[in-house]
Amino acid sequence: MEDFLWDRAFALEQASDDEELLQELILLFHDSSAGDLARIKEGAARGDAVAMGDAAHSIKGAAASLGIESIRAVAAELEEAGRSGNLQAATQLLPELESLLLKFKASN
Repeated sequence: MEDFLWDRAFALEQASDDEELLQELILLFHDSSAGDLARIKEGAARGDAVAMGDAAHSIKGAAASLGIESIRAVAAELEEAGRSGNLQAATQLLPELESLLLKFKASN
């Protein structure tokens, strides 16, 4: 994915135009996505593509609610690969997802 896409205006709208609430939601996203990323890595280590897909689903939903399109899109691909049992594809998407999560965290 070439560009990092985040619709901050959408995220702020979801937080009722409350900057403080938006920052709290972003912190919650960072915490929850870190746990989900760990679950994805554990699934990869066990060869459990379905577990990877389930954890990616959680990241996808949280990213969508905050308008973080880049993360949502990669998490959706990983979810689909995992739930269809395609361990190779799910594992190949993991570094990109991790990189995007780190990029978002560094920018916020």
